[in-house]
Amino acid sequence: MSIRLLAVELYRVIKQVEQLEKHMQDPSLTQAQRDRTAGELRKARLERDRIKAMLEGAKAK
Repeated sequence: MSIRLLAVELYRVIKQVEQLEKHMQDPSLTQAQRDRTAGELRKARLERDRIKAMLEGAKAK
């Protein structure tokens, strides 16, 4: 995957993480919704970190 595509994907995932973090602050969420959102947020953060590592590795070459 090219550096440009990695950067675009990283941007998309960063925006997703920000949206989920903002959603978690909603006081009207039920516990089930909060748990589901927390799981999605955890996965998105892992994906963000994975893409960041790939991008750093690609830049180091």
